[in-house]
Amino acid sequence: MIKKIAIYGKGGIGKSTTVANLSAVYSNDDLNCLVIGCDPKADTTRTLYGKRIPTVVNTLKDNRNPKRDNLVYEGYNGVLCVESGGPEPGVGCAGRGVIVAMKRLEKLGVFDEDLDVVIYDVLGDVVCGGFSVPLREKYADEVVIVTSGEFMSLYAANNIVRGIKKLKGNLTGIVCNCRNVDMEEEIVSDFAKKIGTNVIGTIHRSNLIQQSELDAKTVVEKYPESDEASEYKILAYNIMNNENTSVPEPMSDEELEEFFKSFTS
Repeated sequence: MIKKIAIYGKGGIGKSTTVANLSAVYSNDDLNCLVIGCDPKADTTRTLYGKRIPTVVNTLKDNRNPKRDNLVYEGYNGVLCVESGGPEPGVGCAGRGVIVAMKRLEKLGVFDEDLDVVIYDVLGDVVCGGFSVPLREKYADEVVIVTSGEFMSLYAANNIVRGIKKLKGNLTGIVCNCRNVDMEEEIVSDFAKKIGTNVIGTIHRSNLIQQSELDAKTVVEKYPESDEASEYKILAYNIMNNENTSVPEPMSDEELEEFFKSFTS
């Protein structure tokens, strides 16, 4: 069975960093991993490949009949990297790029290759049907939400939960990507319980992670013996071995505000 995971969360919350480091861990465990960036910024795979790769959308502009190797690039330790891409800011539908990429990869048989893990990096704070494609079209079997203890990050996470419930998707758990907010881990843990799931991993804020990204590498590759790499290894193990998913129950906006205020009053 292929493990097919969609990682959702607010823009800038650390989804791409999480996805890249997870795939690095899996590749080090001799698993065949495919990473698909579903964000118009097209930067999910930069730390795996060492630089940005051409996107599916841009490639199709110049080549209407691309081959598999025009879209799929081999990165760190054999991780297969794809970026859907999207239109220029303010022009067209960004979610359309995800739809185009999925259909093209399917046509080329990429999903039928010898894969153990497929991870999608999906923008979660834009209300757009295109970004629900990995879940809606069953390219992904489960969802992991990345959030911090900040209100807007939790607000986005709660909106993602609404989408998961509507699509009858499976939520594996919440990743607490710390921003050093007061009582952060407690806030995220209680939020997870409120929506009917649990925290599946915690990544503490670290300069090593930022230094790695400046060198276009994952912390798993650049600092493999670090505590930071260890946290990603634990998260990867927890996700891979998790057998308990749930269809979560979102809070109303009013409930979420009251929930957050209870930690700040």
